[in-house]
Amino acid sequence: MNVLLIGSGGREHALAWKLHQSSLLTSLHIAPGNAGMAGLGTLADLDPMDFAAVERYVKRNDIHQVVVGPEAPLVAGLADYLLDSDKIDVQVVGPRAAGAQLEGSKEFAKQFMKRHNIPTARYGSFTGEQLDAAIAFLDEFEAPYVLKADGLAAGKGVIITSSREEAEATLKDMLSGTSFGDAGRRVVIEEFLDGIEVSLFCVTDGHHFKMLPSAKDYKRVGEGDTGPNTGGMGAISPVPFVSPEFQEKAMNQIVIPTIKGLEKDGIPYCGFVFFGLIKVGGDPFVIEYNCRLGDPETEVILPRVQSDLLHVFDSLCTGMLTEVDVVIEERAASTVILASGGYPGAYEKGMEIEGLDALNGIDGMVFHAGTKEVRRKVLSNGGRVLALTGFGLDLESALKNSYQLAARVNFDGAFCRNDIGADVMESI
Repeated sequence: MNVLLIGSGGREHALAWKLHQSSLLTSLHIAPGNAGMAGLGTLADLDPMDFAAVERYVKRNDIHQVVVGPEAPLVAGLADYLLDSDKIDVQVVGPRAAGAQLEGSKEFAKQFMKRHNIPTARYGSFTGEQLDAAIAFLDEFEAPYVLKADGLAAGKGVIITSSREEAEATLKDMLSGTSFGDAGRRVVIEEFLDGIEVSLFCVTDGHHFKMLPSAKDYKRVGEGDTGPNTGGMGAISPVPFVSPEFQEKAMNQIVIPTIKGLEKDGIPYCGFVFFGLIKVGGDPFVIEYNCRLGDPETEVILPRVQSDLLHVFDSLCTGMLTEVDVVIEERAASTVILASGGYPGAYEKGMEIEGLDALNGIDGMVFHAGTKEVRRKVLSNGGRVLALTGFGLDLESALKNSYQLAARVNFDGAFCRNDIGADVMESI
């Protein structure tokens, strides 16, 4: 099969690495890709939001399957555009826009969960014309206050604050479009749930599903989960506190009702569902849905999948998902993000990355998240630059390998959190 993978981050590097191993693969095309993916396939200078250009590329290169990594093209309707085209006949791994609204609109997701009795935090939804009502709604909950931009905000659209004054100021900034642009012109105010977070993932055709490994990511930029939210500073898999009992509750109360809810609502879905959960007193609640794999979680869950990923994708798209087994390795994986100085605020790009050729002897690998190659030099090209993934028989050894990778790779201003996985290690 000829496959076109859409995206340029660490998630897509991990997908490319896994797809490249498939016995079904004839050629892999990656658009636009990054410096780390160059040896895995043909990099295409395509804008994923230019749907007509993607369609032309699919036709010109006889692409059989398009795998969409990031959320923005899915929410904007790339899957619809390709599947409804009369110029090409192609499989698409990624939901149509209707299903992608699970991530594209927090209000849509909340209404979906309420409609299908899926446990989540109490909430209210407000637009700019309802600022006074939004401020008054804060009285419904005790601090801390949880404010979420309704639309896509690159994983940074959630503000949690214990200050009522800050909550009101944040509401004004978000609803005016100052903080997150159009994504924040509707805000969901949620009850704060006190617990520990975990991510579950499945691949589904809208009727059946197969589970992937669980993961826990670390969103705050600072150690001890302090500072502003980021796109993710690290992740671990498996998650020690995901017991068989918790897994069963999550399956029966959240995963199965979600798939049945999509079917009941007549929402077509072919791709990944990311369940961002929080464990409160032993029970799971949904914090968020994503319509794609998480980043950096992908960099720890795909290395644990033994099955041929392209075979799984082909079965997904041809109605044969129930006929495949997704086999998960017992070994653990962890990833530590090496980020640009200043991230998630302003940061510089174009820093030469050193040490990528000195990683022998470490059980792990480096996934490129924000890089580019210029005159045979690999340069930083984003806030999150590299995902340093370590493997091991247990989380302790996997984390050790991740931090050994971090000690060998460097660029000006680079930093990482030094406590990824420390919270769960204490409980093992």
